[in-house]
Amino acid sequence: MNKVKLTLCCLLLLSINICSAQEVTLRYIRKHTDMAMDLSKQWGIPTSIILGVSTLESGSGTSLNCRQLNNYFGVKGRNHLKKRHTKYKQYASAEASFADFCGILSRKRFYPKLKNNMDYHLWLKDMNKSKYSSAQEIWVHRIKMIISEYELYKLDVKQPEPDNSQPAGNGPPLPNKS
Repeated sequence: MNKVKLTLCCLLLLSINICSAQEVTLRYIRKHTDMAMDLSKQWGIPTSIILGVSTLESGSGTSLNCRQLNNYFGVKGRNHLKKRHTKYKQYASAEASFADFCGILSRKRFYPKLKNNMDYHLWLKDMNKSKYSSAQEIWVHRIKMIISEYELYKLDVKQPEPDNSQPAGNGPPLPNKS
C-alpha cells in the first residue's frame, strides 16, 4: 500500500511540474510574440523560427544565460560577467538579443533564398546544414516539437509582395493590359 501511495504522489508531483513548465512556456511565448512578429515582418524570418529557437535556447526565459546575459538564442560572444566565466554573448535587452539573432540569420548563405518563405521546415533544414547548433538533428527535432506543440506555425504570415504595377504616390490603380 505504501508503494502505491508513493507512486501516486510521484505521479502527482510530476504532472504538476509538467503543467507548471507548460504554463511558463505559454507565458514566455505570449510575452515575446509581438516582438517576434515585428521582426518576422522586418527580416522575412518565420515567427515560429524566432519563437521556437528562443524558447528552446532560453529555457522559456528561465536559463541562467537568459537571465544574466539577456541571451535568448545561445549566441556565443563577449560578456562582462565578473563572477562567472561563460562563452555566451551579453545583450542590453531581450530586444537586442532577438534583433541580433535575425541579423545573424540574415548573414547566412541560405537567407536570400528563404527570406519571406514562411516554411519553418526549410529554415530548420538550412540552419542545421549551416551548423547553427552543435546538437544538430536533436536540436531540429526539439524546435519542431515546440513549434508543433504550441502551434507557433499559425503565427507565420506570408508578407505581401510590393505592388510594382502602380506608380509611387496615391494615384488610382493601373488597368491590367491583358
